[in-house]
Amino acid sequence: MNKYSKRREALLYHAKPQPGKIEVVPTKKYATQRDLSLAYSPGVAEPCLEIVKDINNVYKYTSKGNLVAVISNGTAVLGLGDIGPEASKPVMEGKALLFKIFADLDVFDIEVGTKDIDQFIETVKNIAPTFGGINLEDIKAPESFEIERRLVEELNIPVMHDDQHGTAIISSAALLNALELADKKIEDVKVVVSGAGSAALACANLYVLLGVKTQNIIMFDKDGVLSSARKDLSDLQKKYAFAPNNITLSEAMDNADVFLGLSAGNILSPEMLLSMARNPIVFAMANPIPEIDYDLAIATREDIIMATGRSDHPNQVNNVLGFPYIFRGALDVRATKINEEMKMAAVRALASLAKETVPEQVNIAYGETKLIFGKDYIIPKPFDPRLIAVVAPAVAKAAMDSGVALHPIHDWEKYEEELLERLGSDNKMVRLLTNRAKSDPKRVVFAEADHLDVLKAAQIVMEEGIGKPILLGNKEIISELMEEIGFDAQLTIIDPKTQEEDERRLRYANSFYEMRKRKGTSLLDAQKWMRERNYFAAMMVNEGEADALVTGYSRSYPSTAKPMMQLIAKAPGVSRIATTNMMMTKRGPIFLSDTAINPNPSSDDLAKIALMTAKTVKMFGMEPVIAMVSFSNFGSSNDASAVKVAQAVAYLHKFHPGLIVDGEIQADFALNPEMLKNKFPFSKLAGKKVNTLIFPNLEAANINYKMIKELDKSVSIGPIMMGMDKPVHIFQLGASVEEMVNMAAVAVVDAQEKEKKYKAINVNL
Repeated sequence: MNKYSKRREALLYHAKPQPGKIEVVPTKKYATQRDLSLAYSPGVAEPCLEIVKDINNVYKYTSKGNLVAVISNGTAVLGLGDIGPEASKPVMEGKALLFKIFADLDVFDIEVGTKDIDQFIETVKNIAPTFGGINLEDIKAPESFEIERRLVEELNIPVMHDDQHGTAIISSAALLNALELADKKIEDVKVVVSGAGSAALACANLYVLLGVKTQNIIMFDKDGVLSSARKDLSDLQKKYAFAPNNITLSEAMDNADVFLGLSAGNILSPEMLLSMARNPIVFAMANPIPEIDYDLAIATREDIIMATGRSDHPNQVNNVLGFPYIFRGALDVRATKINEEMKMAAVRALASLAKETVPEQVNIAYGETKLIFGKDYIIPKPFDPRLIAVVAPAVAKAAMDSGVALHPIHDWEKYEEELLERLGSDNKMVRLLTNRAKSDPKRVVFAEADHLDVLKAAQIVMEEGIGKPILLGNKEIISELMEEIGFDAQLTIIDPKTQEEDERRLRYANSFYEMRKRKGTSLLDAQKWMRERNYFAAMMVNEGEADALVTGYSRSYPSTAKPMMQLIAKAPGVSRIATTNMMMTKRGPIFLSDTAINPNPSSDDLAKIALMTAKTVKMFGMEPVIAMVSFSNFGSSNDASAVKVAQAVAYLHKFHPGLIVDGEIQADFALNPEMLKNKFPFSKLAGKKVNTLIFPNLEAANINYKMIKELDKSVSIGPIMMGMDKPVHIFQLGASVEEMVNMAAVAVVDAQEKEKKYKAINVNL
């Protein structure tokens, strides 16, 4: 993507369909006059009076307990510096977004128009009654230290400057585990720090609390080493001014055990790295260019343990591992501050989590066979769903143990369940899906690339590293559209109707004829159909000249599916093709089948659809919990539709006893665990959270997924084709760009899975 295109895309993202990235959404009913009279006058007076009686009731009757302020004056924004409060607002909104999607915390971003410390503090103190916690952000040092110190002392709610403590907490967890792997004692290690700003000083302070000796830390800033001879150091920097005057970074690195970089790219040379002690620990966290290139560092020292701030290398030190969960735990016990005990609890929780067995969905998301604690995995991955249920409780317990919690938690098991439920409304599965696709991108044919939205989807797929697009369609139109949207990549563009494709088209036609000559297809028919892009694209996948195919944007599903059925064989052992849609609902991902292929499946077909859907659910790293839905509950009707569902369930219970599946059952019971457990405690679904619904016919499945999509505004991924021998996937007519990108990611993941399966078969042979 060229610079202009990136800039345009970023600006459009923030401007459309409405400016900004966050909004206020009501949490109560407001449809009737009665609702409004309760929400405002006269009903609102009652909670006001209760708060007057006891100020702590503000947590009971308002959103304060789940509301964080992200506050900045814009004096140290990302890599942009002092750009002012208004210009910092997009960043603060971004931080608000992260709070919401990772910890379900609501945020008001507040940009304060002053650089004066006293005025800033006074402003924050005056608005503090609104909030349960305050996240200070992008405030330049040394003012940030004084602002945070005073606000922590003068307010009775949690306050933290994440730029300082976030990196410190995450890197401290990484340090603990790295030292364990390096077989080094923390009190003995020599640490060299490049950078002496707020983040570097906070890291050093936390390292000292963990056991590093202050005199064993040598710190540098842009003007050289911090030493007692320097007259320009702040009081906080003077704490680390032990080094000899004029010592160079190269000299300091000699026999160092740990290098911490929070400075500038490419300042650490291979020679410096070679001079370090055995099993060196290098945290090169300058972004986007680390202090030493990861590949260069790994090539230089085989015994290195390395972390960076980048997502494309192992061991990313990412603040999102910390701040959402720290504030979550602090607010849930109404902590009056975030103290050192709470930070240390987060450090140890993160370090401990990295040693536990990694959920399969995390392995899948990062394209790993098995993430195991070791040099390339010393801290958890940002998409690990366990983070909220591990870090937040650890922080909450530390707040209670240190005496700063006003609302202690007693039922920890219930609390952890509530935390996991909070994440049901986000689109984490979409991020997991695209992340997995990026781990091994495949060649994806976009069969309708001369449509603008399809080309936009292909552009995103390429630029995000999800896949390698092959564009089919009119070359002239595609080239014009690419120029229009700033898509200047060198990609394969094919027009099946042109003379330059005569040889390939004839070759495909001959192959197709051989497949279909006993099924009524003549060679002339085959040659004619190969001029059609869907037939041509399917043959590209069949012939191994592409890995996957996506199509269907401009044509009806049945007309698009026909060539796929004719050209692509069923997977071994499969007798029925079906589709499923993954819906990102407020209760988490739910798979609905069959949404596009089988109008009125038999009981045998339903069982096969359930088994194929179960495999697809597992492909996404989830354990399938399947409800075979009907208008009937466990034999309450003898209607043929209900009976066939019951027969499918009986078959699955008999021949697949390990599968968690039951029915026939009504949808409300299937989706309401409490109702189900009370009414039908004998069910295999009792006490479990259903994530898969198998419908008795196409009509019911298709209507339901489209209703959920429109009424709930849920993201829909699908229909995902199941049972095909090759990765071919069909969009719904007029699919959005986002939907097409998601389907392309599905196609890539499908190709990855099929490649693994075929390799395994060949190995066994």
